Amino acid sequence: MDRQKKFLLFGAAWVSALLLTWFYYANAVAPKQEKTLRVVVASRDMAIGTLLKKSDLKVVNYPEKDIPKGAVFTLQGAENRVVMVPMNTNEPVLQGKLSDTTTVEGVASTIEKGYRAVSVQVTDVTGVAGLIQPGSHVDVLFTRPGSMAEATTSTILQNVRVISTGRSITAGQVVDPRAPKSPTVTLVLTPDEAQKLELAKNQGRIGLSLRNPLDLNRDASTEPLTTEVLDPMISARMARARRGRTTNLGRANLEDPNVWQELTGEKKPADPRKAAAEEEARRRKLESEKPKLVIDVYRGDKHVQESFR
Repeated sequence: MDRQKKFLLFGAAWVSALLLTWFYYANAVAPKQEKTLRVVVASRDMAIGTLLKKSDLKVVNYPEKDIPKGAVFTLQGAENRVVMVPMNTNEPVLQGKLSDTTTVEGVASTIEKGYRAVSVQVTDVTGVAGLIQPGSHVDVLFTRPGSMAEATTSTILQNVRVISTGRSITAGQVVDPRAPKSPTVTLVLTPDEAQKLELAKNQGRIGLSLRNPLDLNRDASTEPLTTEVLDPMISARMARARRGRTTNLGRANLEDPNVWQELTGEKKPADPRKAAAEEEARRRKLESEKPKLVIDVYRGDKHVQESFR
């Protein structure tokens, strides 16, 4: 094969490769750009009764073909509304899962038929340091104040659901997210339980204990506890009191230092008001004993003082 033919064959092969490459790119289908829209989704898991704040929400790009019906497209469309159906992280926020208004009626709509919502004031201690959230289940503890022989603590309600926390609202009031939070926890109760809680609120101190969400049992064996469980010696002292070594326990005069020491084994602490009164009495007595007038009397070389009261 001469040199000219080799050149022609090489040129034909090069042209063929060029045409083949052009044909491939000309017929290749460019990937279609998928259209997306900005949609509001949950930034965390949220339980029923959660009042939505800006930190609970975020806006993300979502494929238009996958956007569910009723999606919310702006943060303003979801803020300050109440969650009616539990939501998971990154789940699109839907109109059907939120209350219709930003008023307390939105919270009320999450209460099951036949139940009532009752709020209790708590502190970081009685409210489990802020660990209680909407959807949590708690037990309600009641502590009755009184003397060492009378004070008791008992569990009056078990496994009750929390519907809202950290805000006090009244019917018809629009929720202002900038308003200061009040230390309240709102519980969902039966009418009988609501009456029991209201009575306890006015008779002593209320505390809450947080339950495991999987622990739904109610312990029927729970009994009230007294100060006897704090010190085994108290039980013995109270037993002696019941046997008559002191006054009757139910009528014990705790102002009597002897009775106090019999029950507690300790000296009764001084009453500051009584101590102040006794000090004032002593001061007045000393004042009354001081002479009102002292006169120096000289008789010759003798010097005496005459006191007049």
